[in-house]
Amino acid sequence: MVIHTQRGVNWKELFKQPGFPYFFAGMFVSLFGTGMNFAGVTWYMLQETGSTVLVSLVTVLVMLPGLVVPFIGGVLIDRLDRRYLAIALDVARAAVVLGTAAIAWWGTLRIWQVYVMVFLLGVGFAIYWSTTHALLQEVVPRAGLVGGNAAVLVAVQGGMMTAGAVVGFVYDEWGIGAILTADGATYVISALCLAKLRSGYYAPHAHVEASESAEELEVESEVNPAVPPMIVERMEAEPVKPSGVLADIREGLRYLKSQPEVLSLGLTYACMMAGVVSGNVLLVALAQDVLNAGARGFGFMEAGWALGAIAGGLLTGWLTHRRPFLVLVAALVTLALGHAAFPYARWLAVAVGMNALFGACRALGGVLTQSSIMATVPRRLMGRTQSAFSVIATLMQVAMSFTLGWLAQHVGLAVAFGILGVLYGGAAVAALRARTLSHQARAEVESG
Repeated sequence: MVIHTQRGVNWKELFKQPGFPYFFAGMFVSLFGTGMNFAGVTWYMLQETGSTVLVSLVTVLVMLPGLVVPFIGGVLIDRLDRRYLAIALDVARAAVVLGTAAIAWWGTLRIWQVYVMVFLLGVGFAIYWSTTHALLQEVVPRAGLVGGNAAVLVAVQGGMMTAGAVVGFVYDEWGIGAILTADGATYVISALCLAKLRSGYYAPHAHVEASESAEELEVESEVNPAVPPMIVERMEAEPVKPSGVLADIREGLRYLKSQPEVLSLGLTYACMMAGVVSGNVLLVALAQDVLNAGARGFGFMEAGWALGAIAGGLLTGWLTHRRPFLVLVAALVTLALGHAAFPYARWLAVAVGMNALFGACRALGGVLTQSSIMATVPRRLMGRTQSAFSVIATLMQVAMSFTLGWLAQHVGLAVAFGILGVLYGGAAVAALRARTLSHQARAEVESG
């Protein structure tokens, strides 16, 4: 199969894909609520406790289930209809958040109850994020993966931007109860959108991977060099035999072991995910202690990030038309150096502008790595592959959240941001490693 690329993404054709508009709307609404929840709860905990370490515990509790749940979640994603699984997760999370909102409106919300809520949301998120990425691979054809990932990123960051723009104002006017109510409602709307995506039941194991000739794969790799060359045997359909959960997990791990270039791309994406999530602890401290901007200033910074991410997503096709790998490395280096310099931004406008640049770079990196992964990994293995990367990202997030929170409180904000820059530097190294392995794989195919 030959992919014909063009300068920019054909948004009109993309939204003609059956079910994609509902997928896009569901992601936008869901992430609007998630953004409201995460920013609102972070600010609530800082005001109630005054400790960045306890604020970082919120992030840790959200991500802690990601150390265990994805092992089972990946198997479920590759066995059950991914649409039904995502709907069930939305409904469950809505019940948890709306229940907590009721307690907040009643005026009896306690810190431990907030911790329980974010832990349960973490259990759902540990499966949901990988589920939606695997579902996207079913909704969008392989030739449109860059556009599909860019559109989803626009939906995610559009929802986060809208949330970031209003969260400070909503919190100041109505408090944490209003934020949690809005979040719970978005999960319900997201479930309705997914229900409209398609009809019928589709098991991932029923998908048949299309075999492609070596010539077609080589042409595609030349057109889009961000996608590592794929060996034909890895893409051919394999007979699917009934197996147990442990056997499915072992199969997924064997697949990653056999494809080190995919694992390197996954490490690149995991580093970026860990940087975004754990870095939120430092943004709160920067807004309060350095910029003296309060909750509204934090909201402006969050909105700047999301606006930059949307711009990066919209421009991905155009910017990556010729040298996508160069764009990827440049974006990661910018994230590394920029975050090291971030604590020296003494004015809110400068901080918002820098965060917008970081959002654009994160968008470019995320779209390119996810598109490359989706173009390489067979559909029936996507759930376990994404879940494995989720576990890696979670390990990094937990370690970085505690580390950054402790450094910010006991050593200094500049040192904490410097360590965050090192994490993004690690993402650049992993991307370079993936490139090297891709060249080696191509050489082996040509020599064979």
